[in-house]
Amino acid sequence: MSNNTITLTNNSTGESFNFDLINCTRGPKAINFSKLFQTAKLFSYDPGYGSTAGCESTISYVNGEKGELLYKGIPIQDLVAKYKFTDVCRLLITDEGLPNNQDESLLFDIELRHRGFLHERLKRVFSAFPDKAHPMATLSALISVLATLYYDHKEMGDEDDYQTMARRIIAKTATMVAFCYRHSVGASFIEPDVDRGYVENFLYMLRAYPHGRFKRKLGGEDGISPVEIEALDKILTLHAEHGQNASTTTVRNVASTGVHPYAAISAGISALWGPAHGGANEAVLKQLDEIGDVNNVDRYIAKAKDKNDPFRLMGFGHRIYKNYDPRAKTLKALKDDLNKRGITMNARLGEIAEKVEEVALSDSYFIERKLYPNVDFYSGIILTALKIPTELFTPIFVLGRMPGWCANLIEHVKDSSTKITRPQQVYLGK
Repeated sequence: MSNNTITLTNNSTGESFNFDLINCTRGPKAINFSKLFQTAKLFSYDPGYGSTAGCESTISYVNGEKGELLYKGIPIQDLVAKYKFTDVCRLLITDEGLPNNQDESLLFDIELRHRGFLHERLKRVFSAFPDKAHPMATLSALISVLATLYYDHKEMGDEDDYQTMARRIIAKTATMVAFCYRHSVGASFIEPDVDRGYVENFLYMLRAYPHGRFKRKLGGEDGISPVEIEALDKILTLHAEHGQNASTTTVRNVASTGVHPYAAISAGISALWGPAHGGANEAVLKQLDEIGDVNNVDRYIAKAKDKNDPFRLMGFGHRIYKNYDPRAKTLKALKDDLNKRGITMNARLGEIAEKVEEVALSDSYFIERKLYPNVDFYSGIILTALKIPTELFTPIFVLGRMPGWCANLIEHVKDSSTKITRPQQVYLGK
């Protein structure tokens, strides 16, 4: 076997087949099995696709063993520390990289602010939804409606088309999430304010009162403090992209049929809604509330270790990470920093979370299985401290992940070798 091929031998027939190896810039080599069926009349069997690469990408890289996450080759910790979420949006969806100065950064942010207004027809659609409709269901439907209002995105031919499509939905998603919540509580909509940055504007549309004074920088019950803006900005950046996760793969798979890009993204939102994916931070918060007191932590840890007990510890372990999730590390540090800067956390839940982490990380059961806190473990506690309603936790995830979905969709559509996604099956029926 040469360095560039691998040989597969069928012991029952004696036949051997050579397959090319793909040298990745990071991570293990990949076996090109795209012609496996044609040449060997065999399928690869990989439930959950944990050992299968369905695409080539330059957008992000995850090393689960080392606990690394890179966006376009840049460590997530550096991006969170030095750049705004809108800078990261630009990094992911364009080939221009990070802004070189404040003017470039501001220019992109201002474009998103102006694109944030919703079509009047779209606003009238809200009246069709029940008052208590879950924001994720409403949001998925609204994104589909966007496909009717901007149908020309169905046929994109150049970079301007791709950028218009991506920037439009990134901008409007913030407005739609805010409107979804206000509709669910019967409050009137607050239109975007182009004098406010992307993240501040989102909080403004979420909290402001119509025709009333809104305290901008002093904080307070109805105001927005710079600390809150900074914290939510970091959370969005941490969620912006994460390789071929379930929702991103859904976006690519649906896009492979040639459907409107917003329809593919709507499907991604539905995939994200599940508690095993984007809904996990809400589940963590409910579980911490169920544990109730630090004195109960040992009992719940024992339940998590009991294979006959259905209880599972939420926010621990990850399909990819076999080390501490770098996003979780950043969120834990952010939680501690916000406490010092006057953002009041739920002391009881925070104390329980820290005790759960302390006990679990010193327990051989979790150590041997490499179960560490993931991005969902502390995010719910922080979002609650930022006065984000629990039902908006997953829509906030959508808001953060939108540039990653757009980047993957653009990369997928641009690839001339792309085929419709059509996996095989191992048939065991009659």
